Amino acid sequence: MQHLPLPESGAAPVTVMTIAGSDSGGAAGLQSDLRTFALAGVHGTSAVTAVTVQNSLGVTGFHPVPPETVAGQIRAVVEDIGVRAVKTGMLATAEIIDAIADTTEQLGIGGDGAVPLLVDPVSASQHGDPLLTPEAMDTLLRRLFPRATVVTPNLDEVRLITGIEVVDGASQREAARALHALGPRWALVKGGHLRSAATSTDVLFDGTDFLEFEEQRLPTRHDHGAGDTLGAATVCALAHGYRVPQAIAFGKQWVTRSIAAAYPVGAGHGPVNASWRLRESP
Repeated sequence: MQHLPLPESGAAPVTVMTIAGSDSGGAAGLQSDLRTFALAGVHGTSAVTAVTVQNSLGVTGFHPVPPETVAGQIRAVVEDIGVRAVKTGMLATAEIIDAIADTTEQLGIGGDGAVPLLVDPVSASQHGDPLLTPEAMDTLLRRLFPRATVVTPNLDEVRLITGIEVVDGASQREAARALHALGPRWALVKGGHLRSAATSTDVLFDGTDFLEFEEQRLPTRHDHGAGDTLGAATVCALAHGYRVPQAIAFGKQWVTRSIAAAYPVGAGHGPVNASWRLRESP
């Protein structure tokens, strides 16, 4: 795969931000995002939305950060360091989402602003544990989807948002249309959870055209953090000026390599592993 340019020693890399929850198990959430940011050669910043209690077996609780603190983190970074692209992950509550929507609008992130915004509508963990309060989904769709440059739900999130059960390529395209109608510029329907398919194919839609991104399906249960990793790699490419289709292609290749390098940790699902990047030349 083609790698992103690395900065010269001592030179400042481009800066990106993740607005997400903390995973105490280290496999997903902002820990996963920051790992990919560093290995892709960008400077990662973060706004923590919630602290989760989780490991490889599941999530047993989470504590939301006050909305004004989430907004303050975003503003502090943008007004001093600046960011070239932003992604969201676990947002926890409607109040936090409202604070993020207000702050990103004021700072020119997403919408018609100059800074791309990737929205990963995280609603539950890989094990089905809730990561978003029930009333928060409506706020997410109303406030952040219209600001999103691209949204990247998995199939469980697609079903929750659109009511469409994705079982094949045709229903995947139907779901992409329904997601795009909610306001984002681009809608990506990831196919990683479509286990019946021989390959893992993601479908991207801009309101007119469909694009498909196909990679080999890898037989492993160690895929914790795959969605976060794809989104984080995509944001790195957007920060370097890639158009959305090219950024998605980069993210898809990155997460496939990370799944291939995944390892077991604990008794449940192990994390995908972006450190494969350390073994390759720029």
